[in-house]
Amino acid sequence: MQCSRGKNVFSTISVVCLVFLTILRCDALREYTKEDIRKLREEVREMFQHAYEGYLKHASDFDELRPLSCDGVDTWGSYSLTLIDALDTLAVMGNNTEFQRVVDILVNNSNFESDINVSVFETNIRIVGGLLSAHLLSRRAGVKLEPGWPCNGPLLRMAEDVARRLLPAFDTKTGMPYGTVNLKHGIPPGETSVTCTAGVGTFIVEFGALSRLTGDPIYEEVALNALYALQTFKSPIGLFGNHIDVQTGRWTAQDAGIGAGVDSYYEYLVKGALMLNRPELMKMFNAGRQSVEKFLKRDDWYIWVSMNKGQVTLPVFQSLEAYWPGVLSLIGDISAAMKTLHNYVGVWKQYGFLPEFYNIPNAEAGANRENYPLRPELIESVMYLYRATGDPFLLQVGEDMLRKTTKYLYLLFDPDNFLNNDGRSGTVINTPNGECVIEAGGYIFNTEAHPIDPAALRCCYDVPRQDLLAGYKTIDFRGDIFKFSIENETVPEEKPMENFTIEVETPKTDPEETRKNIVFEILSILKESKRQEEEKSESSNTTVDDSIILPTDEKPEETTENPVETAKVPPTRDEEENTGEASGSFVSFEDDNSSSVTQNSTEVSTDPADLRSFVENQTENNSLLTEFVQSILKSTQPARPKFDAQNLLEKIRRGPYYQAAGNFSLQSDNYRLLTCRAQSYLQRLSIHGEFF
Repeated sequence: MQCSRGKNVFSTISVVCLVFLTILRCDALREYTKEDIRKLREEVREMFQHAYEGYLKHASDFDELRPLSCDGVDTWGSYSLTLIDALDTLAVMGNNTEFQRVVDILVNNSNFESDINVSVFETNIRIVGGLLSAHLLSRRAGVKLEPGWPCNGPLLRMAEDVARRLLPAFDTKTGMPYGTVNLKHGIPPGETSVTCTAGVGTFIVEFGALSRLTGDPIYEEVALNALYALQTFKSPIGLFGNHIDVQTGRWTAQDAGIGAGVDSYYEYLVKGALMLNRPELMKMFNAGRQSVEKFLKRDDWYIWVSMNKGQVTLPVFQSLEAYWPGVLSLIGDISAAMKTLHNYVGVWKQYGFLPEFYNIPNAEAGANRENYPLRPELIESVMYLYRATGDPFLLQVGEDMLRKTTKYLYLLFDPDNFLNNDGRSGTVINTPNGECVIEAGGYIFNTEAHPIDPAALRCCYDVPRQDLLAGYKTIDFRGDIFKFSIENETVPEEKPMENFTIEVETPKTDPEETRKNIVFEILSILKESKRQEEEKSESSNTTVDDSIILPTDEKPEETTENPVETAKVPPTRDEEENTGEASGSFVSFEDDNSSSVTQNSTEVSTDPADLRSFVENQTENNSLLTEFVQSILKSTQPARPKFDAQNLLEKIRRGPYYQAAGNFSLQSDNYRLLTCRAQSYLQRLSIHGEFF
């Protein structure tokens, strides 16, 4: 792989003029001075400040501002979404006072214990991603840090609180998540099991960062398992459809592309590989890209085709596809990235924004489509490519787009911003795990533009470290690529992240059986209480049967053997949902001291109302019964099994998709370490290498 060096301004202009004469006006290209860039940066700052102050004035208690009516609206979960979304932008632009004020508001007022249904995808990229990014920027923004930062802190705890509420979505037959979850109760009744490909594959950046910072492996592992599962359902020609059933793996929409519904899946394979040092993710991306290039690419455009045969279905460009050149720049394919970017810039020049759909053969926007001109994907790619090439054409593109988007534009015009650090400087901090280098560049932006410092993730967990640069001096390998291989290593199947997997002993019994055991113990207490009362009773000529019989469909058979628990098998959850009927308690218990069931025994009424009254009378004098236990006794319906994160983690590790990940293991592959100085954005050798 060849490294692109910074090019002379005039040679760049010549290439642009010769190749793209029909699109660009070469006489408009100019050299930007530092003062020019500074003025553009300040213009972006003013634009952001205007929008931010408008939100605070008219909609601070809501998720978003409606600019025409000047009021607020809750769109994603009623948790002041814009405040969280804008928090890291305040830090990027140096507004530390406002950053600190908003952090105080969020820490003291946020409560995610809400009975509302939210998008798993959007909540992850906006809320979890926004809180993680703000947490990692807190030191630079002057927030008073808790001991143990970055492995501890209020924003980190908030991010984990939200992520844990998303975990029930991953408890499916395949491990791929549902699209919607209730923040308080888990999966809503009747929730569809169909979701888009991006909704399956857009978690590894946020969840991976969360696992590395908290030490809890479940987040990274459920995200990885979803990616592994998705791989098993790709088509014979290596493409992915648009929508999939997460319970069965059946594709319900079979159009394959790189745009809406699929986009951030490919994006997160690359960013997850870079941020977490997971070469297997880069291997997945490279395999997927081969199919994309073979079946989707037409003259540096990418169209939509059938996932199984590769026939063209939609010869269109979607605005969401504009992230692709930026992803290509991250893997060093600058030439392909620039060619595709020029196509997209041409569309932007035609309309002044990117339409949602652009018909490539007809060179016109799709009709009857609502458009959102503020999408950041194009300027994101421009920013990445400018940092990789320094091409002034890209600055001009950014200037033309000014007044459209903010954060990426601000970084484009702020070369000295800490996020633009090329890896030649960093900050050493002391943590409970020893010294740690942070803020050394190479920030990874999630798909909602929230930056995450990958170096900080290394502060909170311990992994076997390879001395990849042993025997080398910087002067010897600058600008070169060298190969290394991992030998005599095994990848543990159940503990991929050593030293912080928490072993929890979990019951292996069925939840319904567990409930029966609880009820049995409670009834034993009640019977003992009743027996003691009867012994004190003066009238006792009549034999009283002290067995308690819960409602059953039919009477139990008489027996002279030792009494045992008899139970009718309850219907499964699916059967309950299909019939609309709930299973009751079907357990019959007899006294342990009795050798037989007497013919004249007196039974407690099986009427639910009478039974409930009896139980309430008994529990009034029984201090051993907690409110929780009483609620079980009073209920005529079995409690649904409570979601258990540890059970989910164990199920994933035992499952076929996680174990099949060996197809992407490191055992037989060599990976190339990029040390090219020209690709400064990827250069993080002081922290850890980049794999391709």
